[in-house]
Amino acid sequence: MTKLIMWNIITLDGYFEGSQHWDLSFHNSVWGQELEKLSLEQLRAADYLIFGRITYEGMAAHWTKAKGEIADLMNSIPKIVFSTTLKTATWNNSKLISGNASAEISKLKTQSAKDLYVFGSANLSETFINDNLFDEYRIGIAPIILGSGRPLFKQGISSKNLSLVSTQQLLTGGVVLKYTSAPEQ
Repeated sequence: MTKLIMWNIITLDGYFEGSQHWDLSFHNSVWGQELEKLSLEQLRAADYLIFGRITYEGMAAHWTKAKGEIADLMNSIPKIVFSTTLKTATWNNSKLISGNASAEISKLKTQSAKDLYVFGSANLSETFINDNLFDEYRIGIAPIILGSGRPLFKQGISSKNLSLVSTQQLLTGGVVLKYTSAPEQ
């Protein structure tokens, strides 16, 4: 069955970016062969990459200029960007949708053969969390306390019980945690 999977890297204190948009310097502290392998596995298992506008624009700016196997996959995999303000989505294999994101994802989950991945996209992820659409949460934790920035999970988000699927300690000192939604009680 197709899963909607969140993939994010955060600091130990819960920030997925620093005080400025695209302040992701802490990613360097956790990146290594293990995360490269995981990234390739995830991309090979993806039918679509799902983005909100801000993440889409930043990812497109980066990956269209990058080289290597990850860049090749990022540029070739079909992408869906949800936005009410973008007029066009020009990154290779991108589709712009301005309608109801949750309804579109629910439909796509029934039509896809492989998984759907949401990278970054905290605002869009909040919508999917509140609408119970994520099947799995994959969170990489960088061994850094940033002190300030933008939290991945904002106050006011719907409460969710999760079940731990796996942990992976990285040689860089980071950890990858995988959770699924816990059954309703």
